[in-house]
Amino acid sequence: MNQNQVGNVLKGAAAGLVGGLIASWTMNQFQVVWSKATEALAESNGVATAEASNSQQLSTENAPVEDNATVKAARAISEGVFGRELKENEKEFAGSAVHYAFGSSTGALYGAVAELAPEVTVGAGVPFGAAFWLAADETAVPLLGLAKGPTEYPVSTHAYALASHLVYGLTTELVRRAIRRAV
Repeated sequence: MNQNQVGNVLKGAAAGLVGGLIASWTMNQFQVVWSKATEALAESNGVATAEASNSQQLSTENAPVEDNATVKAARAISEGVFGRELKENEKEFAGSAVHYAFGSSTGALYGAVAELAPEVTVGAGVPFGAAFWLAADETAVPLLGLAKGPTEYPVSTHAYALASHLVYGLTTELVRRAIRRAV
């Protein structure tokens, strides 16, 4: 690889990192909208009342709420690297930090690979998002013990996760492409 190619790979990685960071935020916003739409749909079908009473019953019983995969990963990093447990008030921030770090670093890798094999950008990043969902959510996260296996979740959960990652992939590619055109 010549010096110009190395420079392009570094520029691609930097563009992908920014794309992955913005895509991680966009993915979060998409999930908020999806959740609100799902709740509104459930309410209009009379489902939310039962769910609300169930969640109210759980909260009054002080049942522990299971941490999501990013919080579990943050907890493992905190304990394994720093030798300390996360406090309850640190979990949300630490989980977000893991989410953004993973999304940014995956975007950087994608941006570097896009410089070497431009065909990975076909489909405006949507196939990348689907592959990321399959590799991370459906395979690595359960194998690492950060979530139950894929068969333990309803199809709607998989659809939500896949749609979120398609948004992530599309956003990563659009931002990466815009930055690479500019530099």
